[in-house]
Parts: sequence; C-alpha cells; structure tokens
Amino acid sequence: MSVETIKPKIAISGGLVRVAKIQSEYYMPLQDPSAFVDEVRQSRIKADIFSFVQPRFETAPKYPYHYEFDSISVLPISTYDHWWTKQINDKTRNMVRRAKKNGTEIRVVDFNDDLVKGIKGIYDEVQIVQGQKNRHYGKSVQTLKNEHSSFVERSQFLAAFFEEKLIGFAKVTFTNDRGVLMNIAGMNCHRDKAPSNALLAKVVEICAERGIPYLQYGVWSKRGLGNFKKHHAFERLDIPRYFVPLTLRGRIALSMKLHRNWKQYIPESLMDFVIEMRSKWRSHTVQKQLPT
Repeated sequence: MSVETIKPKIAISGGLVRVAKIQSEYYMPLQDPSAFVDEVRQSRIKADIFSFVQPRFETAPKYPYHYEFDSISVLPISTYDHWWTKQINDKTRNMVRRAKKNGTEIRVVDFNDDLVKGIKGIYDEVQIVQGQKNRHYGKSVQTLKNEHSSFVERSQFLAAFFEEKLIGFAKVTFTNDRGVLMNIAGMNCHRDKAPSNALLAKVVEICAERGIPYLQYGVWSKRGLGNFKKHHAFERLDIPRYFVPLTLRGRIALSMKLHRNWKQYIPESLMDFVIEMRSKWRSHTVQKQLPT
C-alpha cells in the first residue's frame, strides 16, 4: 500500500525524525483513529512517527498511544442571542455595532474570481501582520485562488463591504460537529469600520442557525490575535495529540522527547521575549523600506 492510497491525505515534516500528520486534520477529523493507525502502519509511508489529534473536542484521552496536549481556540455556540448577551463583553458588542453604524455591510458571497481579487487587495495592503511577516503578501491571484478553494463544497465565504468595496472577508468550513474558521482578515485602513468583528459575529450567527455547537479558530494564541479571540468568547481547550512510532527511530525519538518542534522546548517567557523583539525588528525594517 502506498501513501497515496491513504485517505485523508497526510503530510510529512521534520529531518532527523520524520513526523506524519493528516494534512488538514481539523477540517477532516478521523472517524476511526485506531483503524487509520493500522492503515498507516501497513503502508510504505516514509515517516518515523504518525501523529493525530483526538477527533472530537474531548479532553480525556481515549486511545492507547503516547499523548501530549495541544491547546486550541474553541467557541461554544448555543444561540446567537446567548453569545451576544452572555459570552461577549460590552466593548465587543460596541465594535459590532460600530461596523453597522459606519457603513460596513456583511454578505454571504460565492467563491469566484472577483472575490479572490478582492482578497488579494486585502492581503497586499501590509507586509507585517501583528508583528509577523504577512505570508500572503504579494501572492498571485491564481495562487490565492488555489489556496482558498480547499473544502469549498462545505465552506461559506463572507465578505465585508464599504461602499461596495471589499474591506474584509472570512471563510468558515463545516464538519459534522464543528465549524472551523479558516480565514478572517480586514483592511487596516478601514479598522474604524470593524470589519473583522462584524464578520465574526456573522459566522457565529450562521453556526447557530445550522446547529453547529463549536467554532474552532486555530491554536490558542497570545498577544494581538489571542486578545481578539478572547474578546469574542473563544476559550482555550487542551485536547490530546497522539504520537504513534512507526520505526525504531520513532520509538527512540519518543523515549528521548525528540518528536516535537524545537521551539516547543523553549521556556514560554523566553519565547515571548523573542517574538516581541522579532516583531519590533520586522516593523522597523519595513518602515525603513517605505518611500519617504
């Protein structure tokens, strides 16, 4: 059995210790992890360890493999009214109200070339986003179209318009038990119109209407993005991530704790300092490159 026959697709990373993961694990949760592990073991995949997250948002480990915890951002959803009145604070509600007051209009839109061109305009506005290099800056329309077309058959795109100009967008993908916010972005020059706040409010409304109990937005974050998540009632949820050795090297790596990215072994306080310094340096570098 070759790696190409394994569904869903998996990706391999790492050098000395090669770790295989499901390519889009949060968008395609495993229905039967144990059976999939057996399939991976029987394949000719060139990896030392296979890693997967617990399929459902359950914190108690359920499978007989080595595990550690991943921290993800999850918003529990019952009704839109409950989110609006009980889960978010006055400041966040005022931001959503400001969006409407200042002329922001939110629409559910089709995924087409016009939308992708508008997305490119949003991405190309700035090179640095929240202290980090904007990985989408300068990409071609075709590249962005390819990247944003994943899971399009079970996704919805939302657009924020001001005077018929696209100033923000969001993409939410649905599984059986969750919505996953794949993308959300707004233009800095229209920050006063709060497009991201209005977009997220609409995503919550759609999830509530569809009976989706959870909205996930990536991993748990700190600083700017983390504050945005907390203000919109996302919570930290620690779920088990499993590591299954496939080779002798994999077993040795697990026993010596060499299976994780080296950044995860750096003390959190030191990592915060490094990130802050990197953010300042990048902002300074970009500022120097701007025309006077």
